[in-house]
Amino acid sequence: MSRVMESLFQPLQVGRLTIPNRIAMSPMTREFSPGGVPGADVAEYYRKRAAGGVGLIVTEGAAIDHPLAVDGTAIPHLYGEAALAGWRGVVAAVHAAGGTIVPQLWHQGVLRDASRSALPQEVGNRPSGLWGKPGVTTYTADYVAKMAPPTRPMTDSEIADIIAAYGRSARFSLAAGFDGIAIHGAHGYLIDTFFWPDTNRRTDRWGGDARARAESGVEVVREIRRAVGDGVPIIFRFSQHKQQDYKARFAATPQELGITLGALADAGVDMFDASARKFDFPTFPEAAAPDNTRPLAAWARHLTGKPSMAVGGIGLDNDPREGLEQLARAFEQGMFDMIAVGRTLLADPAWANRARAGEAWQPFEPSCAERLL
Repeated sequence: MSRVMESLFQPLQVGRLTIPNRIAMSPMTREFSPGGVPGADVAEYYRKRAAGGVGLIVTEGAAIDHPLAVDGTAIPHLYGEAALAGWRGVVAAVHAAGGTIVPQLWHQGVLRDASRSALPQEVGNRPSGLWGKPGVTTYTADYVAKMAPPTRPMTDSEIADIIAAYGRSARFSLAAGFDGIAIHGAHGYLIDTFFWPDTNRRTDRWGGDARARAESGVEVVREIRRAVGDGVPIIFRFSQHKQQDYKARFAATPQELGITLGALADAGVDMFDASARKFDFPTFPEAAAPDNTRPLAAWARHLTGKPSMAVGGIGLDNDPREGLEQLARAFEQGMFDMIAVGRTLLADPAWANRARAGEAWQPFEPSCAERLL
């Protein structure tokens, strides 16, 4: 255990950024920023995780500079002087604790609930006006009934406006001192619904085969790269599963996955954040051996040659002798370059240092997500 944990504490170079170790804090929505402005409490929240041994903080999703980006009024913004001043305090606190930090730029798209937003009369942006066919989901039947009715498809000008908004918020992020940019392209939010054939039925340049469905995400990456310049790391989160249906997949085969991820890599992505419900679940169990055991982060690394980050259930087992053995084997086999830890860090900000020392950590339980720790 000690030897493997020590290997996770080796630095990683991504673009011009040196990340001090291979452990990241996974983005988790919290809604503790009234009016979109992160305060001193948010800075302290992230500082504790950096001080506890996390090498890279990926912030909770932050709204890009677009009026329909998010719903909750306490989700942080990445635009406006008050919000940017708040983020400067967050960045300074993380840097003082020895960590690095990137913001996750977010547009909720079809999952924006207008009824809880500052603009309840405006429906969310949807590539083809479709919410997605409900499947295995944690959403209630009432919520699905409210969200599922079709709306109008996005226009070309609306797509262009959102792409430009990503670029603006990327520039604002660098001005606030962040070390790079993370993009939320997963879980059934806007970018992901362009990838997913169930929600993208377009027949123009934004829809069609796997490469055409990737075009919106590709243009977002290109715009951000233009905004931040060379060397600034861009991290892209993607997933097969959707909140609308945890069994959904946007790529039916490794070849389709390679088309999408390859296009994003060519556009400027430096590292892929592969979000899975469990980090070691096989992505294509129906494939021929040995591909039938390869998890999502390993596919990203294999298909693109770019570093990848694994996330999904890491650290939820409180026994350091048992809970990290599978992780250790996968890391030693070169399946991914970093791990991202989510709920465990809500319960115990010092998880990374405790795991390195072989100590037990505080177990996660749901109320952890409701407290400011």
